[in-house]
Amino acid sequence: MSKQMTTVVSGDESEIHDEPHIRDRRITVSHVHALVEGRGLDAQTVADRFDLTASEVYHALAYYHDHPEEMRAVEERRGELHEAAEEDPRIITGPEDLPDS
Repeated sequence: MSKQMTTVVSGDESEIHDEPHIRDRRITVSHVHALVEGRGLDAQTVADRFDLTASEVYHALAYYHDHPEEMRAVEERRGELHEAAEEDPRIITGPEDLPDS
């Protein structure tokens, strides 16, 4: 029998991200959800775009739906961060906020 490794790591258990993401990657569950269910992209398209397997994409989607409270908390934290960033330009909310090198 093969050993299955957990595909998704919660933000509490992660050393590389503060929200649920695909193990050993910085691709978040909420980003996968936004692309597949929000924008309507095919799971295989998302997998190809980020060098994932379709299984990893589906595991991320399952995690999103299996943990609604955690995902709602992630959305709330993200909203609070964006609100704070409107008042303080030093707060980084994404790559576009990083200074040019």
